[in-house]
Amino acid sequence: MTHAEVDLVKMSQQVRRDILRMIYNAKSGHPGGALGCTDFMVTLYWRILKHDPNAFTLDGNGEDVFILSNGHLSALWYSVLARRGYFPLEELKTFRKINSRLQGHPTNAEGLPGVRTATGSLGQGLSVAIGIALGKKLNHDPHLVYCLLGDGEIEEGQIWEAAAFASAKKVDNLIAIIDWNDKQIDGPVHEVLNPGDLKAKWQAFGFHVFEMDGHNHEEIEKTLFEAKKLSSQKKPIMILMRTIMGKGVSFMENDHKWHGTPPNDEQFQKAMAEIPETYGDF
Repeated sequence: MTHAEVDLVKMSQQVRRDILRMIYNAKSGHPGGALGCTDFMVTLYWRILKHDPNAFTLDGNGEDVFILSNGHLSALWYSVLARRGYFPLEELKTFRKINSRLQGHPTNAEGLPGVRTATGSLGQGLSVAIGIALGKKLNHDPHLVYCLLGDGEIEEGQIWEAAAFASAKKVDNLIAIIDWNDKQIDGPVHEVLNPGDLKAKWQAFGFHVFEMDGHNHEEIEKTLFEAKKLSSQKKPIMILMRTIMGKGVSFMENDHKWHGTPPNDEQFQKAMAEIPETYGDF
């Protein structure tokens, strides 16, 4: 089966099972946001990114690059990378284990294919993505850089410094995406630090701004293709992606308490019973 033949809905179901199993086995991790961004990540890696899992290079020259700024969603990224062929599926069993390449936040120190920089210190990923995008311009590489951020993460001041820089320097080979679920570790984002009108704010910073439903694969694919059409037009791009924290598991949905809480035995069994196995558990 080629990547183009993969059913995105079924793959998303399988990735959600991977996330739950990895975090349950480790007794540690962040299920909420990972489950919420699954549909986006599956669409990105199977339909949008120009990349070759069999020829991964750290510099990313000659292909699209993805940066997971909200690195606590690592279980999701590891599952997608393994399912896409970057490393063996069996390695998912080592998630958060001592000396594993699959640590709680992504790192490239041990040479994990697919990961180009350590992330998870919130607020830094957009700056890294901008640096990579500028490098591509210097190298006359026409490929794009994608960066996923959390809506709680954008409370960090460095995000807005990076936004101002990207606009001023016309970093138009950058597509950033915000996981807009209105949940962070301390509660609803609008109660912790209300971001106001996000669309108007990013437009004011000089970005092309799109909005999309992060659980509709067709809409995700269409929006990303439309965003790509606006690259090389002197402005960076931002996509505000509406998602549901804990998507796919009834008792986790829209509950910020699942930001960083692993399921217990009973909760794990209940959650797995709600999501069908489609492409085979690891």
